[in-house]
Amino acid sequence: MTKTPFSSLNLPETLLDNLQQIGYTGMTPIQAASLPQILAGEDVIAKAKTGSGKTAAFGIGALTKLEPRNYRVQVLVLCPTRELATQVAKELRRLARYQPNVKVLTLCGGQPIGPQIGSLQHGAHVVVGTPGRIKDHLRKHTLNLEMLHTLVLDEADRMLEMGFNQDIRDIAAQTPDDRQTLLFSATYPDSIRELSEDFQYKPVEVTVEAQPQENRIQQQFFRLEKDARIPTLIQLLHKHDPISCVIFCNTKQQCSDLRQALRNAGFSASALQGDMEQRDRDQVLVTFANRSCSILVATDVAARGIDVEDLDLVVNFDLPRDPEVYVHRIGRTGRAGKSGLALSLCSEREQYKVNAIEEYTDQSVIYKNPPTVPNSPPLLPAKPLMVTLCIAGGRKQKVRPGDILGALTGDGGISGQQVGKIDVFDFSAYVAVERPVARKALEQLTKGKIKGRKFKVRRI
Repeated sequence: MTKTPFSSLNLPETLLDNLQQIGYTGMTPIQAASLPQILAGEDVIAKAKTGSGKTAAFGIGALTKLEPRNYRVQVLVLCPTRELATQVAKELRRLARYQPNVKVLTLCGGQPIGPQIGSLQHGAHVVVGTPGRIKDHLRKHTLNLEMLHTLVLDEADRMLEMGFNQDIRDIAAQTPDDRQTLLFSATYPDSIRELSEDFQYKPVEVTVEAQPQENRIQQQFFRLEKDARIPTLIQLLHKHDPISCVIFCNTKQQCSDLRQALRNAGFSASALQGDMEQRDRDQVLVTFANRSCSILVATDVAARGIDVEDLDLVVNFDLPRDPEVYVHRIGRTGRAGKSGLALSLCSEREQYKVNAIEEYTDQSVIYKNPPTVPNSPPLLPAKPLMVTLCIAGGRKQKVRPGDILGALTGDGGISGQQVGKIDVFDFSAYVAVERPVARKALEQLTKGKIKGRKFKVRRI
């Protein structure tokens, strides 16, 4: 399908050059549908999921109105999770390269508030954050939104699910009445309609259908009772042997129970739940993204912020009530034109959910016979390709990815090709290395120095 070029819009040449440099070949459907309205100053309510290009849609629109000489907050983006806020801020910084000295600041919970206050005192043009922490700063009068011209509610449905409704309303009350409000949501429940009616002025509705393409995502359903689900799931995982798989459950308790059952069966599995400490959450997301953990068990809310390419398997251990959520879940596989597989487990009593999915997707569900559970236990599954090492030093200690790579590969160390993803946080860093060289890499980092300093290193 031919993409509409960005040059068809009235954008500055420097912005068009930057878009070309960072690999934007043309507009995605959500960008083509929403950007003209956003650039015209209209309020927009858009139905779009993660991975659709929505960040560039609201980012390009907001940045074109920015006045870099005015070091006041002009754009505020609210996100449901710290992970999504970090992704959005990173993308906005890339988009803003065409303008000099644009400062994008991330304000999220789970991090010390003191350094954030210090950064705000030096001024910022764009703030990306979670509602709770933004409200904290407004209460402390460390954040001023009087000059705001663009308010973005990203993944608004998830923010409402997480109980941020009142926080969002309190924040909006401290912004100018003539602001532009852009609301992005993967689903359109009544609560989103109410939010739009209260916050937006004659919003333009933009919808890009997220229905799965039959040739990309193979969908299989298995009808079985609750007590047969875990044994059947284990057999399916043995059969498909995924490198990277997300299993969706409807409750936190089910996530925890299933993770333990999978670990008992020898699988590399972690759970992602809404009430986890931020440090533990970061670690789970890092190890899953860098291929040192094969299986992630998660609820829908907790799974927001997962940004993993080439996810080869999605499993619905529990079917969601909303067919839109089903489509959103399975859309995490089969991306970028690649094939994907989605498996769903359900009982006869859940037939109404299956009917709703068939009606929504306009596709007939294919039921498969569950694999038989052998009398003797199967061989243990293969271990993940990578192993993660955690370093007790990060940005605050001036540690950069290049420093870690140099420490691993220098003076008789391991090959750079054996080093995977490197993630650096404020006070810690994670590096993935190939399993056969994990012990050598640990010794290299423990005995050596990074930035001329010794840091504690442990294997996760």
